[in-house]
Amino acid sequence: MSKIILTGDRPTGPLHIGHYAGSIRRRVELQNSGEYDKIYIMIADAQALTDNAENPEKVRQNIIEVALDYLSCGLDPEKSTLLIQSQIPELCELSFYYMNLVTVSRLQRNPTVKSEIQMRNFEASIPVGFFTYPISQAADITAFGATTVPVGEDQLPMIEQTKEIVRKFNSVYGDTLVEPDALLSANKSCLRLPGTDGKAKMSKSLHNCIYLSDSEEEVRKKVMSMFTDPNHLQVSDPGKVEGNPVFIYLEAFCRDELFAEYLPEYANLEELKAHYTRGGLGDVKVKKFLNNVLQEELAPIRSRRKTWETDIPAVYDILRKGSLAARQAAAKTLADVKESMKINYFDDRALIDQQTLKYREQK
Repeated sequence: MSKIILTGDRPTGPLHIGHYAGSIRRRVELQNSGEYDKIYIMIADAQALTDNAENPEKVRQNIIEVALDYLSCGLDPEKSTLLIQSQIPELCELSFYYMNLVTVSRLQRNPTVKSEIQMRNFEASIPVGFFTYPISQAADITAFGATTVPVGEDQLPMIEQTKEIVRKFNSVYGDTLVEPDALLSANKSCLRLPGTDGKAKMSKSLHNCIYLSDSEEEVRKKVMSMFTDPNHLQVSDPGKVEGNPVFIYLEAFCRDELFAEYLPEYANLEELKAHYTRGGLGDVKVKKFLNNVLQEELAPIRSRRKTWETDIPAVYDILRKGSLAARQAAAKTLADVKESMKINYFDDRALIDQQTLKYREQK
């Protein structure tokens, strides 16, 4: 069986370092590993419209932002298929068929859906499209025969829902769809970075993000104003590293060799954490080091982005070609689904012959 990856992002704003640490950096590694036959990277604009239906321009404008972020981070259109979800109409038809395999109560029990509904304060005014997006996501995954879906821990219930839909479909209609597996990051600190304000989630709406497209100065300002241990008031005070965003970011991005260049009095992050914990190390010094770490990580991304920004038509052409290739794959899956469900009436020669013989015998 071919090894195929499907992953993506909602284009509701530029991507931030949480996206990079949690998924995009890993996607580039997987892309360059040579272990996968196909990699589909989806800009999920249709899903973004489920809670932005009255603000489509926001989604429209951010398509190019997300695409630039992808290319800047090293996703290669020669190795990965970059596509726009809404340009694959087969996904809607697959979603429609899968809806018959899922109950309302099952969707209501989905922890990710419950969390997202609460976060957006939908209460009883839940858009149907948003409520059913686990089904849409199942269509996305199965349309391309994805065997692997890189996700954060908060998205695991979505993958389980897809597995349930696949099993139900295959049990009713015959072995047709591929059951995917989730792929989590090996670095637990990368699964979800907190916001710069110390809140549990880095979110565009909370304005607590460091964006991949931020300038060097913007990154520096955000790092130097980051939340740390509120009880670490004096340099001499013992500090807490658990739950401290500065140290969580260092866990995600720091490399031992950067100490030799920017903080030579420490050999590695463990030594830095030990000093902070026992006291005698100020937040400003740690933040300056984190800024250097992030600038090292983001500099090549900024450089590639400047190059791509000079040829926006080429970026749209990459998305157009990727969407066309993705649609061919989705059309093949849809044809298989309709054949299994026996609703491929015009292609079913046996059905036509059977009905022809039936009515001949009645004469």
